[in-house]
Amino acid sequence: MNAAVAATQPPPLPPPATSSGTRPSTGPSTGPSTGPPTATPTAPTPLDVVTAADRIAPYTLPTPLLPGPEPGAAGGPRLLLKAEHLQLGGSFKTRGAANAVLALGARRIVTGSSGNHGIALARIARRLRVPLVVVLTAAASPAKVAALHALGAETVLTEGGVEEREARALALAQESGAVLIPSSDHPLVVAGGGTVGAEVLAEAPETEALYVPTGGGGLLAGTCLAAIGHPVRVVGVEPALTPRYARSLAAGRPVRLPPSTTVADGLRGQSPGTVTYPIVRDHVDELILVDEEAIVAAAEQLRRLGVHAEPSGAVALAGALRAGRREQAVAVVSGGNTPERLAALRHPRTERDTGRDTGPPAGPDRRTDARTSAVGTPRYAAHQATDRPHGHHNNPLHPHQHPQEHTP
Repeated sequence: MNAAVAATQPPPLPPPATSSGTRPSTGPSTGPSTGPPTATPTAPTPLDVVTAADRIAPYTLPTPLLPGPEPGAAGGPRLLLKAEHLQLGGSFKTRGAANAVLALGARRIVTGSSGNHGIALARIARRLRVPLVVVLTAAASPAKVAALHALGAETVLTEGGVEEREARALALAQESGAVLIPSSDHPLVVAGGGTVGAEVLAEAPETEALYVPTGGGGLLAGTCLAAIGHPVRVVGVEPALTPRYARSLAAGRPVRLPPSTTVADGLRGQSPGTVTYPIVRDHVDELILVDEEAIVAAAEQLRRLGVHAEPSGAVALAGALRAGRREQAVAVVSGGNTPERLAALRHPRTERDTGRDTGPPAGPDRRTDARTSAVGTPRYAAHQATDRPHGHHNNPLHPHQHPQEHTP
């Protein structure tokens, strides 16, 4: 990264958006947000995903599609991997975090996180000089807690599971007057996550199935919105130890599960969100459950391909392999904050490791990634993403069917 860019002042925060992420078309700005929202959030729409893509462009990178495992003996198309482990901040969470911070004009932030959402917010908050408090459970990864401290965030540990964590975060936001930005259950976070699916469908519109790791449901809900108008099946993949969406859809209402110990620590949510659940219920095509052995095996397969993903980032691949269908499919590798990458955050050696690269690299090739798309280019040649707009291809809407639960 150009040192001159790293030293520049952060861009001013934009005026706050409405709860769905759309800026008011008339009337004066109400100023930056200084407290938790009190109104019921407006459900995000496909247009909000398009808006998010434009808003977060200076703070994120487009990630490539990489070749996945070779087809089995039955043959068929090669699975592709959406490489969100290469995203700034190490995961797709940077997309939703950036969209929420920028749209809300937040000046003080509180969040609850298992780690990656907090890291994403910490990088952006550091660049914008916004104080951040991250609430984590006592079972959170010590390496992720250390990375948060290295990025300048304050952390609060709480006993219990995700439900207790979120309650504590809400209480802190109300006490301090800070803006609460949840890790998944917020319209702006969902819309930001949806840009992952929008990028996939812009680069590979022939995709027949998109496998999405599912924890809180923000990435899955956002992908469902991005897929509207495309003939693609959206498949959510959950750890079998914490099947909160599968159980909820089977029951016809959100259900709460006990705290989980799945190795996919980023997917330990206990219940669907109020924003995410209706979107998933109405638009997801299928849910697949994968056991711990399958998650670990998928992570090892990714490592053999040179893709360094954390267990949560391997869940979608585990689901795609379990489905075993002959189809043009993409599995989202949602995160790569492995111990090695987190150590780099704690002991930065380059500007790219310090968290200051949440702004755009210098020059016209901001949208160039060091690795490459598997769509028509060599894997390790220079990858130049196009400036195609995120959004629809005017394809007929694939009729979503009622999701079916697959048990391991």
